[in-house]
Amino acid sequence: MREQHFSPPVIVIGAGIVGASTASFLALAGTPVRLLDASTPASGATGAADGAVSVASKRPGPMMTMARAGAALYRELAQEGLFQGLFHRRPTFLVATSDAEAEVLSDHSKALAEVGAPVRWLTRDMVTDRLALLSRKTVAVLEVEDEGHAIGYSIVSRLISAAGLKVERNSPVAALEYDGRSGRVSGVRVGEAVIEASAVVVAAGGGAGKLIGLPDVSRPRRGQQLVTERAPALNAGLPGSLLSCSYLLSKKHQGGQVDARGYGVVIDPLDTGQFLIGSTREEGRTIPENDIEAVAHLAASAGDMVPALGRLRILRCFAGIRTAICDGLPMVGRMPGVDNLFVAAGFEGDGICLGPLTGRIVADLVRGEEPEVDVSPFDPGRFAGRSIAA
Repeated sequence: MREQHFSPPVIVIGAGIVGASTASFLALAGTPVRLLDASTPASGATGAADGAVSVASKRPGPMMTMARAGAALYRELAQEGLFQGLFHRRPTFLVATSDAEAEVLSDHSKALAEVGAPVRWLTRDMVTDRLALLSRKTVAVLEVEDEGHAIGYSIVSRLISAAGLKVERNSPVAALEYDGRSGRVSGVRVGEAVIEASAVVVAAGGGAGKLIGLPDVSRPRRGQQLVTERAPALNAGLPGSLLSCSYLLSKKHQGGQVDARGYGVVIDPLDTGQFLIGSTREEGRTIPENDIEAVAHLAASAGDMVPALGRLRILRCFAGIRTAICDGLPMVGRMPGVDNLFVAAGFEGDGICLGPLTGRIVADLVRGEEPEVDVSPFDPGRFAGRSIAA
């Protein structure tokens, strides 16, 4: 009887939306995979995200191009049934409240048009008709169509279920194991055990840098958000999310100060009849807690944009820690010098929009196929001058 040899599975580290997407697309393509998480699925940044599937909120350049493809994939998977009932299409309205902000918005509209995003400026009559809730301080409004919303943990749950995966919870990976002769990754160490792998995908958010030998390229950023009480009639008067130009500026000028708040106003009408209000971008903050100063500022800013919100109670506040890369772009791709080690991390607040697309791209790379989107701007090899584990 001929002895059978079984190849070890691909190990995906991290069961947030990026890791779950990667593992699911691999499994659906017939590749054996094990999905490990230090805690539980979507327990990190994915579970504390606002759910925006938005091109409008992205920085011009590779992130905006990637987001355009990411939003298109959501629409495709919703139509095919995988994301049916989880992805809700709606526009985003970018709002300027001063001439300086209107100038920023004008430049942003050109960048959006360049990547093919459908945009249009709303006249005063259109604003009065469609966005009567807006403050009279509003100077300009740009509508971006083909946007949407999805709850991160619901997407993760659907993907895991569709692929028939079992998440190995409370399995923190302490280190990667390497074959001394080939230099390839041979497995991962969890506690005292070593799990063999044919390839490894590191999608562990804040823990990714240490595992791949690049601990100094990522940094934590805290984001605080609020949820109001239900107000169905008021909610129905907002046909999409509102994004202040201050949010765009908070992405453009990080500042780098540990105590900087990075306030940017987002008002999101939820299907529950509530409103989600965000957010902060707090450099270097590692504890996912709210504070009264930020909560008060966000509530007041939302009330300035939509005065009627000032009458609503805040029922819940939450915060999450996002992982950002020092140059503002995530790391997506194969690690240089290690042909079976891949990384997908550092999406900061853009993981919900980019997660499924990134998962499909990385799954293609692992399986030796050409990805549908050029991810060379996100190549982790750009940090080759730094220490890389191998």
